[in-house]
Amino acid sequence: MRIQGAVISEQGQTFAVVVVKPHVVQNRLEAANAIGSFMRVFGIPVVLMAQDSRGRPTYYGRPDIAKFMSSVSIHRIPWREYTIN
Repeated sequence: MRIQGAVISEQGQTFAVVVVKPHVVQNRLEAANAIGSFMRVFGIPVVLMAQDSRGRPTYYGRPDIAKFMSSVSIHRIPWREYTIN
């Protein structure tokens, strides 16, 4: 399985941002399951990011990280592709 994501170290915190489909962040159970799965892979806190039809991001996860990420331009995030089993 391939995912788009980024590992970010900011303000003394290291966390991952993982791109998901919008329906995932709109469903608390699916979002919680996704975060749990990705946390096992990355071993650090994870927030989810989905984009609407206009490309505007929505972040879901730890409130402090999600709030911080909402102030960061999506173009400044160091995206890369990860392969997970």
